[in-house]
Amino acid sequence: MNAIAPASAERLVRVPLGERAYDILIGPGLIARAGQEIAARLKGRKAAIVTDENVAPLYLAALAASLEAAGIEASSLVLPAGEKTKSFEHLITVCDAVLTARVERNDAVIALGGGVIGDLAGFAAGIVRRGVRFVQVPTSLLSQVDSSVGGKTGINTRHGKNLVGVFHQPDLVLADTDVLNTLSEREFRAGYAEVAKYGLIDKPDFFAWLEGNWKDVFAGGTPRIEAIAASCQAKSDVVVADERENGARALLNLGHTFGHALEAATAYDSRRLVHGEGVAIGMVLAHEFSARLNLASPDDAKRVVAHLKAVGLPTRMDDIPGELPPAEALMDAIAQDKKVKSGKLTFILTHGIGQSFVADDVPSSEVLSFLKEKHP
Repeated sequence: MNAIAPASAERLVRVPLGERAYDILIGPGLIARAGQEIAARLKGRKAAIVTDENVAPLYLAALAASLEAAGIEASSLVLPAGEKTKSFEHLITVCDAVLTARVERNDAVIALGGGVIGDLAGFAAGIVRRGVRFVQVPTSLLSQVDSSVGGKTGINTRHGKNLVGVFHQPDLVLADTDVLNTLSEREFRAGYAEVAKYGLIDKPDFFAWLEGNWKDVFAGGTPRIEAIAASCQAKSDVVVADERENGARALLNLGHTFGHALEAATAYDSRRLVHGEGVAIGMVLAHEFSARLNLASPDDAKRVVAHLKAVGLPTRMDDIPGELPPAEALMDAIAQDKKVKSGKLTFILTHGIGQSFVADDVPSSEVLSFLKEKHP
């Protein structure tokens, strides 16, 4: 993953949400231009950067220098890395830091990091002074193609993942593809699961393109930028149609109901399972469960397994190191998931590759029986 695309490969995806419309810039060298891009769009001249201890040594100085060159006064907060940072405790820390920096409504909170930092900083930006401006500078593939776009922010609690949060759209997303060259293979693969997801939802041609071009996406350069841009465009289209997840936006949760339950079952221990890996297993389970319900051909599930295995992602529960709690405990986690409505289970199921749909009132007995069958 060392190839760097030429500047001409840069892409712009516009999220047309009326007065809250914003740009997603995708390409190399964007952190060095961050101050320029932010100053061109926002009136405020203060910013609070929120990042973590893994990302800070790599990119914080460059971002801060870019902001300073553009006349933006910046403070910074460096938090512990990892999923456990998405907590009430750290939310208080971020809010306090933003207020201490005297960030006003036209100023910005800047999230420099992966999905954890983006979700946490975005939540703080949404509630401090009842909402300040927000800029996403995602540094993982997963956050560039998924969590940085669409305005969903939040934290985890003992009851489950992302159960406390707000919708707060960013004012700008800067997806600097150069930063992906510092990711481990495991982190990149985990992010790729979300790229594949867009094909599996409703873009079968994109999934077929990924089957043939995934090695080039991993290698870097223009194919990687094109895959990220296609993913961001797909998410933008869904968000614009259903910003607050009342209907079609739920499709973006393909694989997530199963995946979130598996993350909870591993106590969010990244040594055992990271989010994208949970989504990969969850997407396989969603296709296999659809086949079990005679909604889709088993061949579709086999095709999903084949592709995810080819890129090195886990596809089965027994690919997760260590013991998992019994199927009944996984079922409890699913029942607490925010995709549950009025106590009825809602899953994203499929009629085939690129033919996902929202299934309301899925019988819990069927789900439990399926989990017992798939449990290691």
